[in-house]
Amino acid sequence: MNARNDVVLRASHVAKSYEDGELRTDVLTDVSFELKRGETAAIVGASGSGKSTLMHILGGLDTLSAGEVEVDGQRLSSLSDADRGRVRNRSLGFIYQFHHLLPEFTALENVCMPLLIRGESIAKAQRAATELLGRVGLSARLGHKPSELSGGERQRCAVARALVTRPACVLGDEPTGNLDEANAAQVYALMLELNREIGTSFILVTHDTRLAARMDRTLVLHNGVLNEQVRNDPASLVGEI
Repeated sequence: MNARNDVVLRASHVAKSYEDGELRTDVLTDVSFELKRGETAAIVGASGSGKSTLMHILGGLDTLSAGEVEVDGQRLSSLSDADRGRVRNRSLGFIYQFHHLLPEFTALENVCMPLLIRGESIAKAQRAATELLGRVGLSARLGHKPSELSGGERQRCAVARALVTRPACVLGDEPTGNLDEANAAQVYALMLELNREIGTSFILVTHDTRLAARMDRTLVLHNGVLNEQVRNDPASLVGEI
């Protein structure tokens, strides 16, 4: 495989600033990295360091002030809004601290949604969603709405929704931030297991040093610049998150 094609997510000198009259705030000043197919990475940094802003830019959900982001070889800045939406649907999955499941739909319907948006048939979407919900331990909850699921079950459903399209990369912004330790550990293990089985890359913003240490790489966002940790050791992250 061509080395360039093996990169699923690339940021090149990404910068993001906000202006309010004469006041300018630089959130990201120089962010560059590559994420390879099947690789996992954690992004850590102090609160307010711009981690969520970076994730929104990587996912094509926010504009950048300078630099470039490529997803599966496609430069997001060169695409129309509609084409960026198609890239997100086909190449990316998203998991947030809050599950963002649609409350009026069942677990099965929520997980079907990305495939239906893609234009897949209802039957094909239901087969794929049922299989993945089974993989995350929710076979008995297909017809349950989010209000009828526990916190851990809702987040596992959100993981299934993010992976149902078999994306090249999943972006997670504090994906277990609202879970207790036991449920967080279960969701961590599930994401890593699916990473190995499906080959989807994961890049996760987290405050949890234990999760960061289980990733292939850890990147530290500090003063608008992303720096890679030499050792993926939880002790080395003290003071960074």
